[in-house]
Amino acid sequence: SLVPAGFPSPADDYIEDSLDLNEFLIKQKESTFFMKVEGNAMKGLGIFSGNILIVDRSIKSFHNKVVVVILDGQFTVRSFIARDKKIFLFPANKNFKVVEIKEGMDFEVWGVVTTVLNKF
Repeated sequence: SLVPAGFPSPADDYIEDSLDLNEFLIKQKESTFFMKVEGNAMKGLGIFSGNILIVDRSIKSFHNKVVVVILDGQFTVRSFIARDKKIFLFPANKNFKVVEIKEGMDFEVWGVVTTVLNKF
């Protein structure tokens, strides 16, 4: 149901089905994981410490997407940008550095962030 910012809709009396959040948020059940964010490197995109990320490991297209990567043995979340045959991981916070992935680095894209859950 849509949530109006004014008065409730009279159509709400005719709601037939309930909303299954798994069906709504998860496309590939077997390859989808939940991860809790720690830190504020992505706050410019509305991803804050304590948020829950829904991450799909079946998505293989990474360019211009927010991804969870393993970099030097550590999980991190960044925007994946491929430019001029180079890979860059961009934070969404000016206090963090852009990382260029170079040959020989311990690096793997673990999955693509499809949803950010924020609790008020």
